[in-house]
Amino acid sequence: MAHISLSKLHHSYPNSLPGSSTRLCLNLLRFCSSSTDEPPAASVSVADPGPTPAPESEPAAAPGPAREAPMQRPLRGKPRPPEKLEDVICRMMANRAWTTRLQNSIRSIVPEFDHSLVYNVLHGARKPDHALQFFRWVERSGLFRHDRETHLKIMEILGRAKMLNHARCILLDMPQKGLQWDEDMFVVLIESYGRAGIVQEAVKLFLKMKELGVERTIKSYDMVFKVILRRGRYMMAKRYFNAMLDEGIEPTRHTYNIMIWGFFLSLRLETALRFFEDMKSRGISPDVVTYDTMINGFIRFKKMDEAEKSFTEMKGKNITPNVISYTTMIKGYVSVGQVDDGLRVLEEMRSLGIKPNAVTYSTLLPGLCEAEKMAEARSILDEMVNRYIAPKDNSIFEKLLTCQCKSGDLDAAVDVLKGMIRLSIPTEAGHYGILIENLCKHGVYDRAINLLDKLMEKDIILRPQSTLDMQPEAYNRMIEYLCNNGQTGKAEIFFRQLMKKGVQDSEAFNNLIRGHSKEGSPEPAFEILKIMDRRGVPRGTDSYRLLIESCLRKGEPADAKTALDSMMESGHLPDSSLFRSVMQSLFEDGRVQTASRVMKAMVEKGVLENMDLVAKILTALLMRGHVEEALGRIDLLMQSGIAPDFDSLLSHLCEKGKTIASLKLLDFSLERDCSIEISSYEKVLDGLLTAGKTLNAYSILCKLMEKGGVTDWSNCKDLIKSLNQEGYTKQADVISRMRGGEKSRVSKKGKKESPVGA
Repeated sequence: MAHISLSKLHHSYPNSLPGSSTRLCLNLLRFCSSSTDEPPAASVSVADPGPTPAPESEPAAAPGPAREAPMQRPLRGKPRPPEKLEDVICRMMANRAWTTRLQNSIRSIVPEFDHSLVYNVLHGARKPDHALQFFRWVERSGLFRHDRETHLKIMEILGRAKMLNHARCILLDMPQKGLQWDEDMFVVLIESYGRAGIVQEAVKLFLKMKELGVERTIKSYDMVFKVILRRGRYMMAKRYFNAMLDEGIEPTRHTYNIMIWGFFLSLRLETALRFFEDMKSRGISPDVVTYDTMINGFIRFKKMDEAEKSFTEMKGKNITPNVISYTTMIKGYVSVGQVDDGLRVLEEMRSLGIKPNAVTYSTLLPGLCEAEKMAEARSILDEMVNRYIAPKDNSIFEKLLTCQCKSGDLDAAVDVLKGMIRLSIPTEAGHYGILIENLCKHGVYDRAINLLDKLMEKDIILRPQSTLDMQPEAYNRMIEYLCNNGQTGKAEIFFRQLMKKGVQDSEAFNNLIRGHSKEGSPEPAFEILKIMDRRGVPRGTDSYRLLIESCLRKGEPADAKTALDSMMESGHLPDSSLFRSVMQSLFEDGRVQTASRVMKAMVEKGVLENMDLVAKILTALLMRGHVEEALGRIDLLMQSGIAPDFDSLLSHLCEKGKTIASLKLLDFSLERDCSIEISSYEKVLDGLLTAGKTLNAYSILCKLMEKGGVTDWSNCKDLIKSLNQEGYTKQADVISRMRGGEKSRVSKKGKKESPVGA
């Protein structure tokens, strides 16, 4: 490289001898500096310290052109100019903390701190803090004595950075350094206070000029007028204007321009007009700035007729309107809805060779959109793109996109997006969203998908500086289309980017669940469901239905049951067919108890259908020994007003030899006075006797008698015989007496009573 950092070189040889270090730095400065014929601000002149003798081990170089290093890369293009010393110092201050070590490094590379170097370092400092530190350091270290120019420069820097206390102290300390104040320094500080909105301090500083003996001319008055009028203090401005006249200071054209501008800004039309007339009465002819100010002021009051008169008067006095004049007129016509007149003024300025600028275009385009003149708006945009002029306010593109889409010209809307890219204006998700939404509305889904691909490839959605997000109407249409056309995976990738921006749209979530379910992929649908559950996003009935059906088609009844539970937890009521589908699938898969839990939920939700399947589930529970669970389900059914077919259940259990289950079921029915056929009792008793459960049979018989029931006593012989054989003689005797008493009662009454009163 053509430049070697002197500061790095200095720190690379900390133990070098002072003399050799100085010679090395001076030689490098000679290499990096420009010729001494250039202005001092652009170069540093250093005396030649003389040739440095070469070491004995190295032969002296032969005269002639220097040999090129064998490994040196050939230079391409123009050679890089050497870095100026002030640029080196500014870079050092920007990259390192302000310490004594940095100060010593700066000293080591600067032979002399002259006015040009100090001024250029202050001007080139990357931060105002750096400039202030350097300003104070060179003064306190005795390296340089500041003059008027460096004081004025640091005050301008501090004023722009709103470091006003520092600037004020530097100004007021100047007499102690033997420097005299002048008006320019106070004007700089007054302007800085005005930009910061501190009007009172600006006025105090203006008044202090007189106390300090600093002469006030029209320059300082103009500045104080500008400061106080910007804040709406028009009465104060009038007082100081009169005071200025009393001091014998004559106002200039610039003074009147400021006053008229300020009065219009404060909406004081009459006062502004009075000052305009006073200006002409003093023999001061208005210029283009004056008329531009008058035109803009009339526009503030929606007085386009007066603005036109001023515009015509200006041209009548051979004052050529400039681009500001024409742009102001266009702004006025647009503000009152006269867009055609604005286009006429635009053509007039073009005919005079005055080219519209960014403000002109930015002023006209919104009016064209509101007037629905989209062909003209498209032409203006094409002109901006061809001239590579970007508008001052990028929000105009959102309006252009919306209006072009509203007019139905989708090609023009796409050209707006292309124009933004050509003008290097950052495109945001909201811009793409407007196009995607309207392309979907018109059924042009292939172009919408292409835009979506660009949106995701460039990570536009996730840009942290974005201010225009995509609206739900846009991404929901796109997601719905993708999910309905077998591209749910792409839709999910797209929506997950939106989720990172905080989007929690219920419609989009439900569309993703539907899409995955239709495509037979319940696993990702369940993941979406979990996300919705964690974030508290409402879930749709149709989404659940599709998810459950997808699980059932894939042969995953357990997942279907999980989705069904989530559906009910979300407050949705599945219909009878959905309950039946899940119960049937679970039952056929051998998950009887799980099917039983679905049945329980169905009955609790008031869905009292599918009783044929309910009977199958109850029978399977009893057959598998889940008697208590089956009885609980039967009790729930009876509480809902539905009683199962006990006779059928008992008959089936007895046929299959499930005596304990049949006994518990019969006992349950007796406790609740259920209507059961005598044959069912007899089957249970026969089954108990066959299984040798004589005491259970005796218990059932006793309960029947307590309920007033009667059975065929001819079958009791075997029961009495079995009880006697097993040593239960007391129980056998009770049955014998019961048998005898029942026979005598039957013979007296001549008929038999019903076994159970239902």
